Amino acid sequence: MDLQALSDFDLVAAHGGFGRAARVSGRSKATLSRRVAELEQSLGVRLIERGSQSLRLTDEGRVLHERTRGLLSEIAEAREAVVLGASTPKGRLRVSAPVVFAHVALPRIGARFALAYPEVQLEIVAEDRKVDPVEDGYDLIIRIDPSPDERLVGRRFLNDERLIVAPPGVPRPIPGADGDELAVRAVLLSATSTGALWRMKSGTEADIVLRPNPILRLSSLLMVRDAVLAGAGAALLPKLLVAEDIESGKLAYWGTHAGPTVEIWALQSSRRLVGAKVRAFLEVVESAFPEKRFVA
Repeated sequence: MDLQALSDFDLVAAHGGFGRAARVSGRSKATLSRRVAELEQSLGVRLIERGSQSLRLTDEGRVLHERTRGLLSEIAEAREAVVLGASTPKGRLRVSAPVVFAHVALPRIGARFALAYPEVQLEIVAEDRKVDPVEDGYDLIIRIDPSPDERLVGRRFLNDERLIVAPPGVPRPIPGADGDELAVRAVLLSATSTGALWRMKSGTEADIVLRPNPILRLSSLLMVRDAVLAGAGAALLPKLLVAEDIESGKLAYWGTHAGPTVEIWALQSSRRLVGAKVRAFLEVVESAFPEKRFVA
């Protein structure tokens, strides 16, 4: 079986069409179509049903794709390790990261990496959807509090906290002797459930319980931060997003949320070898957080 033809088929199957696969790989649609046709002829089965507007895998094509996609990725990584001596980072490196972390931390980390490894073409995509490194063509994905997944392996490189912040002119709530919930004007994420409470650490005393009264709901943490900066109300936000605003006096720090810390992980497919460019990128990321915590 021709590995190049198999790799081209896998690329087309993963991206759902010849056009999309051509854009991702930089190869022509005609070349990909020809190589897949050659693979079908060598196997004696049809792998792809080609319609005028769509493409779908046959049963045989689906089985072949599922059985070989991980193996092809592993072969590609092994080839890179051999050809490059397992030490020289070269080639394309695609990274997916959550929007907030990507905007706050990765421009500087990416610039540092690009200057140190000019032979690597680094692409960082900011997105909050749950991507698959193989299906979506990523070498590395960054996730916040990821669920266990046997298809992914990686390491935790940062712990973060959630802080309760407010515009500087808004007085911090003072708990009474009865320990009742304290109502505050708040800006919330759209996905926040009705009746959610904020538990704020208070040192040796019992947690201070705040009941956010939503005057505004927004769909992203970046929007929430901007609304608080504009004076709308208090909010619960990641430290890495608001640390500089607190330090500069643009936001008032009320307290730290009493929940567990936020874990940020770098993950990749468990079937792929860790190539030189991935190792180099992880080293740059980890050097930015030597104590595994965010410092403004």
